[in-house]
Amino acid sequence: MTTPDSPTHRKPSFGAGILGSSVERLSSPTGIKPSMRKPSIDPSRLGGMHALTPSPQLVKEMKAMNLKGHYNVLFIGAGNINFGSDQGPWNHSVRLEHKLQTRLRVVGIVDPAVHRAKEVISVKCATFVESAYKDARLCKDLDEFAKLATPAETPHAIVIGSPAQFHGSNLPGQDLELQCLKHFPEAALFVEKPISCAPVPACYALADILDKKKSIVSVGYMLRYLQVIQQMQRIIAETGKPVMMVVARYVCSYAKINSEVWWNKSKSLGPIVEQGTHLVDLCRYFGGEALLDTVQATSTEHYEEAGKLEMVPIDESKIPVKDRIPRTTSAIWKFDTGAVCSFSHALTLQGTKYSTELEVYLDGWQMKVVDLYNEPTLFVRSPEADAEQKINFPSDDPYFSEISAWIDASEKRDSNNESAIAEDDETDIPDGILSSFRDSCGTYALTWAIKEASERSLKTAAEPKH
Repeated sequence: MTTPDSPTHRKPSFGAGILGSSVERLSSPTGIKPSMRKPSIDPSRLGGMHALTPSPQLVKEMKAMNLKGHYNVLFIGAGNINFGSDQGPWNHSVRLEHKLQTRLRVVGIVDPAVHRAKEVISVKCATFVESAYKDARLCKDLDEFAKLATPAETPHAIVIGSPAQFHGSNLPGQDLELQCLKHFPEAALFVEKPISCAPVPACYALADILDKKKSIVSVGYMLRYLQVIQQMQRIIAETGKPVMMVVARYVCSYAKINSEVWWNKSKSLGPIVEQGTHLVDLCRYFGGEALLDTVQATSTEHYEEAGKLEMVPIDESKIPVKDRIPRTTSAIWKFDTGAVCSFSHALTLQGTKYSTELEVYLDGWQMKVVDLYNEPTLFVRSPEADAEQKINFPSDDPYFSEISAWIDASEKRDSNNESAIAEDDETDIPDGILSSFRDSCGTYALTWAIKEASERSLKTAAEPKH
């Protein structure tokens, strides 16, 4: 059995020649005690819905899938994250349709706005996936669905795409995961980020319950599943060197975000907790656990000269002054390994594409991934050359990869067959899921620490003149 400190714990997982001979000749330094490596996946086993290589293993898996019965899915939330919009690539239903194909049976859609669920069904039933949706129950809440569902409609998996204020904790009214497991204790859960709006301790309390129940739970930090991100993990594993510094930047295109809830930090908790969390999570994924008492942050506020925006798509005057979100946030902190991190978030762009970058530094190495949401590209500088090597993976779809890993994990539990996506080292990669609920609590706690640190640094807001 290997330990986090043993030389075989971080085993090589991609061809050493991918960066030339430099990787082959690197030896593990002595006297270095890296923190526990977070779960990772060989990047060659990831890809988009249309980028799967017809390898013998894949053919075998697809044949096995066809022999299985229907797979029941319950959607909670009929909104954009589950069923798509023109604001981004998110659409869990499409990924499930491609993953499960003819096995998919949507047994229900739960949403207080039942008319939205009806619209979804109308659209789906006008396409080739009609058979998967035509018998779905449309219910205003989970209790109604549980009361109406027959044994044959018991969900194998539940996708929680409702607003964060309703889930992610053990507090009444904010405990949707527990309500799901009360009615359907064997269901696998997929939880969207942010995991909650509840206090951090209440989220960890839920994590304790989920761990005790041994529930299959995945959280929607899809950027972990990018092939370029997994390639970076492989490089780190090959070198045996600890990460020294992480730098991340998230600049969003704010002009298309027309949700009043998003612009109100009393409801959404602000852009760091709600949006910037994706890159904060990647910082933890590479850097380790943050020392929360080292977090420092400052922000540009709406009432400051530098915080005036021309294209806010909602009437911000309807939002109380104290609840309007910051325009930029800059934070620094230290990890438990001694590594440091710098993170920035801004609302400055007015188009549709976001601008994102992540840099990870090791002794002798610089890895920089750009454009994580659109065309992720990795630039690597190694000890052997100043010139950067460019690495990308066309047609990569991390949304599909995370859904695929989650479904595989749920079926592995039921059948005890090997997950189609997890590596062979089960101690490193539990069921192929890269973002557990407990691990996501760490990201949630860090985003809260950034939010609170920036608020402590505020100047006194002046009431705007009308």
